[in-house]
Amino acid sequence: MIKHLLSALFLAFFFQVQAQDTLVVMHYNLLNYGNYTSYCTSSNNNHEQKDILIKTIADHVSPHIFTVNEISQYDFYHNRILTNVLNTDGKNYFRRAEVTNIAGSSIINGFFYDSRKLVFHSQRVAQSYIRDINVYTLYYNHESLNQGDTIYIHCIVAHLKASSGSSNEQARSAMTNNTMNWLKNNMVPGNFLMMGDFNLYTSNEPGYQNLINPLPATQAFRFYDPVNKPGNWNNNSSFANWHTQSVSASGSGCQASGGMDDRFDFILASEKIIQGSANVQYINDSYHALGQDGMHFNTSINVSPQNTSVPGNVLEALATNSDHLPVVLKLKITTGPTGLRNNFSEIISATVMYSGDERYLNINSLKEQIVRIRIFDLAGSVIISQEVYLSQGNNTIQIASENLAKGMYLLNLSDQNNSSLTLKMVR
Repeated sequence: MIKHLLSALFLAFFFQVQAQDTLVVMHYNLLNYGNYTSYCTSSNNNHEQKDILIKTIADHVSPHIFTVNEISQYDFYHNRILTNVLNTDGKNYFRRAEVTNIAGSSIINGFFYDSRKLVFHSQRVAQSYIRDINVYTLYYNHESLNQGDTIYIHCIVAHLKASSGSSNEQARSAMTNNTMNWLKNNMVPGNFLMMGDFNLYTSNEPGYQNLINPLPATQAFRFYDPVNKPGNWNNNSSFANWHTQSVSASGSGCQASGGMDDRFDFILASEKIIQGSANVQYINDSYHALGQDGMHFNTSINVSPQNTSVPGNVLEALATNSDHLPVVLKLKITTGPTGLRNNFSEIISATVMYSGDERYLNINSLKEQIVRIRIFDLAGSVIISQEVYLSQGNNTIQIASENLAKGMYLLNLSDQNNSSLTLKMVR
């Protein structure tokens, strides 16, 4: 009995040992990168010149997750962002997702990530009306992976229909409604970011309300504006600090003109990220439009009064490369216990997932097998014990946790060969 108690106390000690890290997330509409049109030409929007400008911006921000809109549909240009922008000056650790274009658009989304910090898990298309809306799933790369503590981050990248008018508002609404329904039918609530050029003029638009104030059927996937700035954003000086388009008063033929007067670009976060209840938390006051000083309403960002929000070379890159400003935020990652053990070689990954009062265990198994799930309290007592069948691949198992008292628990998987994996669960 004393041996078991000491073992439980040992686990409980390491259960409290956590480490923290910060991830920088940036979203940017690149403005027809590699996509030449009658108005965006090789003269006024040359992709080789844009490489230098985007690199200047990326070097300043140092993002770990970099998502983009308006990049060419061809792989060549996605690879250029890797080789000419991100993996430069001795860096070789950025990777990208695969190109998708079910909608057949000439401009699509792109996704790039720092492989030192993150491991790419999967990608899917949530909807393909007008343009693909992509869902990219990553997990945090840390030694706690070896103990079954997998921290997932899901990035949804969207470029909604542009322009004002009821038909365009309806199109934006359809795209976000499709996405929310896809999440409901295919995902479990967790750490989600919804980012992109949403082309919204007001927070009252149905396309935005679908995300921040959804119907009950999709309420579990509700998104939040980290800076909580609802309103009529278009041409409204009250939102000068949050406008992201257009960087130029006169335009360049390719760039839109008119000066800074629209909040088109967003990174929204799920409740779990806002609250930090699943190891990923938005860092307060980190959200900003890069290069936006709030002093250039309806004018160019690089004219008087002097814009000192970023270094001069970064400001000129922002004023030249696109007609949008990037949006940036930071996430705090709290890794799980570093002392729990995993010798379960037939399990690729396992994580506890949370949805209200319900708890699910997501397990990626190398083979079909039967495993025993046991839940221990921190005194070492077995509270729940059950056997479950695992198919090869991903398995989602609901844990009968409704009668557990609030608190922290250890969840153990084991098989007949005494292989085991232990991870944490909060009730």
